[in-house]
Amino acid sequence: MSAQEKPTMEIPVEKGGGRGRRLALGGIAVLAAAAGLGVWWQGRNVETTDDAFIQADIVAIGPKIPGTVVAVHVADNQAVRAGDVLLELDPADYQARLDQAQANLDAAQAALDAARADLALTRERAAAGVAQAEAALRSAQAEAARAGADAVRYAALYRKDEISRQLLDQAEASARSLEARVDEAQSRLRDAQTAPRQVALKETVVASRAAEVAQARAALEQARLNLSYTRIVAPRDGKVTKKNVQAGTQVQVGAALLAIVGDRPWVVANFKETQLGRIKPGQPVGIRVDAYPGVVFAGHVDSFQSGTGSVFSLLPPENATGNFVKVVQRVPVKLVFDAPPDDAHRLVPGMSAVPRVDVGGAPQAVASAR
Repeated sequence: MSAQEKPTMEIPVEKGGGRGRRLALGGIAVLAAAAGLGVWWQGRNVETTDDAFIQADIVAIGPKIPGTVVAVHVADNQAVRAGDVLLELDPADYQARLDQAQANLDAAQAALDAARADLALTRERAAAGVAQAEAALRSAQAEAARAGADAVRYAALYRKDEISRQLLDQAEASARSLEARVDEAQSRLRDAQTAPRQVALKETVVASRAAEVAQARAALEQARLNLSYTRIVAPRDGKVTKKNVQAGTQVQVGAALLAIVGDRPWVVANFKETQLGRIKPGQPVGIRVDAYPGVVFAGHVDSFQSGTGSVFSLLPPENATGNFVKVVQRVPVKLVFDAPPDDAHRLVPGMSAVPRVDVGGAPQAVASAR
């Protein structure tokens, strides 16, 4: 055997083994293709996302007036109904202000009544005063005319030496006196004719008093409201959370004392913009919540937010400056449960959810739940 020649080893091959492996691999490929086809078939009319969370109405409760808390009637996580008293503030100061406002209103009303009576009296006197002044003027003018005629006649008699100078002087003095009375009557008539201006002045006083009554009544209503604000009530049904108030606490307007979480949760699903083409309001949705992996909640598409999430962020993007990199945006979609979850499946804001929207069928007409 030469140095360039090497011994060879023949490996025996079992007949039919290669064909069996090929058949096995072919079967696996067929099964994989069938499984892939099944997955595609089941998901061809479904849009889903894991970027979804439970939301609910959260109402922060705070006082409308400052005061001291004297009673707290709720505990953390307690269920409440709209109108239930949550806590009370000390009402003493506000009751005193209400009493004072009532007294101010009574005084203003009394002043208004007096002004109205004065106005009515002024009107009556005005009408009668003009008539009396006119009658007095006519009487004075008649007497003055008679006295003047007497003075003329006496002067003629005096020239004939039929009367004394004393009688003539008396007649002339009487005429001058009655002329003065005419001037006085004319002055009184002019004063009486100013009555409309006096009435107008009294009417202004009445209007001012009426405004004071309205102001006092508004102050009374505000005092009554402030007293009612000492009882802080629940604005809606829900559960109490984040309670940070105790009896004796001094509170100010706007301070957050507790919050009420509504009992009608919904889901906000942030779908990619490329998924929205087939999603329509009213389409059915199966909702899985991470807290209850074996449960599927029935719901439907309610509405779409009018803008992507980035638009409403603290620092919205400004794509007109700098380099631009296109990023698929997400649009919040509101999904509503068909029925409120039962007590065994408590859904609270912030829980993660995975919705599956059936986009294959026609959407049903539904009314927005919120």
